[in-house]
Amino acid sequence: MRFGWLTLAHSPSPEQDQAGILEQLEQATLAETLGFDGVWLTEHNFTGESVYSDPIPFAAALAMKTSRIRIGFAVIQMTLRHPVRLATQLSVLDNLSNGRLDVGVGRGTIFNEYEFMGYGLRSDDARERMTEALDVMTRCWTATPLDHKGKYFTARLPELRPVPVQKPHPPLWHSAASPGSFKACGEKGVPLMTLRLPVGQIANRLGQYADGLASSGLDDAAQKKLLQQAAIWRWVYVGESRAEAEDSLSAALLETRRHMVHAREELNPPDFRVDPNLLNPWSDPHYSEEEGLKFALGSGALIGTARDIEDQIAAMRDAGAGHVLCQMSFGYLGHDRIKASMRRFGEEVMPRFR
Repeated sequence: MRFGWLTLAHSPSPEQDQAGILEQLEQATLAETLGFDGVWLTEHNFTGESVYSDPIPFAAALAMKTSRIRIGFAVIQMTLRHPVRLATQLSVLDNLSNGRLDVGVGRGTIFNEYEFMGYGLRSDDARERMTEALDVMTRCWTATPLDHKGKYFTARLPELRPVPVQKPHPPLWHSAASPGSFKACGEKGVPLMTLRLPVGQIANRLGQYADGLASSGLDDAAQKKLLQQAAIWRWVYVGESRAEAEDSLSAALLETRRHMVHAREELNPPDFRVDPNLLNPWSDPHYSEEEGLKFALGSGALIGTARDIEDQIAAMRDAGAGHVLCQMSFGYLGHDRIKASMRRFGEEVMPRFR
């Protein structure tokens, strides 16, 4: 199995931002030392929800401090970026990392409308804008000279420099949530990442992906590789005891949820509504903290001692999972506690599944 280290660490105040960024860099480099296969960086803006906000310069710093581990984005908010500038930045990163870059792409947050507004946008056309941006970015790498005149972007360039190390470009990972999106990703033959799927849904969703791959035109070996590397997100905390692990992670997650709910209530405009079909007890503020936490820990967490987590990962493996994105860095959990959890996972859990 493959294990990625994923971070979504909130900084409680501007005064703590620099310390938080440097702690993230230390944790990410520790992930390489412990044998994780990849580091996956998230993106959120303006409220400290993701302490470094922009993962691209952070990834450049990380590339200079590591030599083996792959560096990925989960995900780049395509709607907020110009595709030519983004293609250039990612090419530079692929060179700095010597071809270790993975690029997860997405339309942007579905809950935080204030992030779009900070860039003078609204989310109504985010999917259409992302589709055009992704097309332009890909053609910057594959079809220059480029003369593009679209609905959202106009660009004319002779070629893109520097060229990326990986050919024709770094892998472009797509995020999937609904059953139909799993099959669509398979039909496109693209690498896939998904949210905190309950174990009981893993086989069905990966089956949808496999069905799509069967009609992608890829050969059997390529299909098998993509299916095995399909990445499933989990919150992970390895404690000294199960009780300590549950208490520590629960406290950190409750503070995280309070921040998210407050930010959305205060900053999202009155005319913005989240699609009810995308809500669950964790993300829906109408549910109590206790209900939200119970749902989160029950459906998307690996928590307990190293032995407990071995059993939980074995259940995922038996359902067909071959790649776990382990969110081990959280705001409110504490730098030393996070590193201790990472060491227990890297030294006691991962070797059981190699």
